[in-house]
Amino acid sequence: MSQIALETKQLNIFYGEHQAIKEVSLAFKKNEITALIGPSGCGKSTYLRSLNLINREIANCRIEGEIWYSGRNINTEKEDVFALRKNIGMVFQRPNPFSRSIYDNIAFPLRRHGLTDKQRLDEIVETTLKQASLWQDVKDELHKSALALSGGQQQRLCIARALAMKPDVLLMDEPTSALDPISSGAIEDVLAELKELYTIVIVTHNMQQAARISGETAFFLSGQVIEYDRTSAIFRNPKEQKTEDYISGRFG
Repeated sequence: MSQIALETKQLNIFYGEHQAIKEVSLAFKKNEITALIGPSGCGKSTYLRSLNLINREIANCRIEGEIWYSGRNINTEKEDVFALRKNIGMVFQRPNPFSRSIYDNIAFPLRRHGLTDKQRLDEIVETTLKQASLWQDVKDELHKSALALSGGQQQRLCIARALAMKPDVLLMDEPTSALDPISSGAIEDVLAELKELYTIVIVTHNMQQAARISGETAFFLSGQVIEYDRTSAIFRNPKEQKTEDYISGRFG
């Protein structure tokens, strides 16, 4: 039986009086890619951002229920968010490299966490750039500005930066939606390799992408999970009519 890396139990998320997420209970298996799909505004990105407590920074946002990671409910005021995000990393929709060198995009967060050994920093920079399939492109230009990279390269650098913290879980909010098809394909190839080492939860509007890369899929609609199953079952034989309607393009 697969181990669970991260789990929510009866999670509810409110923005003021508006309830964006309703009673969502999901368990994410270790070393698996889980896709969150559904139409725009259905709550999947809101849910994703709750998993490492990013929503806590929004003034009128309230999160009820439990988020279980590493044997504890992290949805408490006592949780050290800075430390938590080392273990549950995040890659956003648009590449957001620091306006620093390629090298420092990875080394800077590590230095903030107290790592100063140059040899160790060099090793981590090389290892994570290789994991993100970027090393061959930039190995001779590590001190060039990250902002000079293409959009696809910048997104792979952001993945490398997240991996440098050695997370258990990697959250990805539509990481290829702003990229061209070739760059998107490169990211998908990276994810296929990374799942051997990490648990990945990805929000995507691209159902073909979900079908290609994920082992499990959750279909969100109006803040609720309508169906959660193996990806093959969701796309070939959904149990719920609403899931079939969305998959077949009747709405969304």
